[in-house]
Amino acid sequence: METTDKIVVISTTGPEFQEKATLPFVVATAAQTVDTHVVIILQASAVLLAKKGIAQNVNSPGLMPLKQLMDTFIELGGELLICNPCIKERHITDDELVPGAKPIAAGTVVTEVLSAKAVLTY
Repeated sequence: METTDKIVVISTTGPEFQEKATLPFVVATAAQTVDTHVVIILQASAVLLAKKGIAQNVNSPGLMPLKQLMDTFIELGGELLICNPCIKERHITDDELVPGAKPIAAGTVVTEVLSAKAVLTY
């Protein structure tokens, strides 16, 4: 079945708050199971989650480990977009990002939001 709906999930919470950092990926993977195209946009400290080696240390009680959720999200065709100015501010280079993460600028955020049926923010 072809996906017809699209949602954008924007997160600004990084590994400092493990539960809130994990929840966007819980919702995203749930949406993928009902044939929804999902784009996750990481901004502010949430960009740290896309740095190799960070997600494996984010494990909130009662939720799947973040690394597992992120891997599933990418495998199911999710788009992981990362705020380019935010990674530059944190001195994260493109080669330090997890596979599937794509740096973007603000214009792409606007385009993604305008093309979505719904936008969730964390």
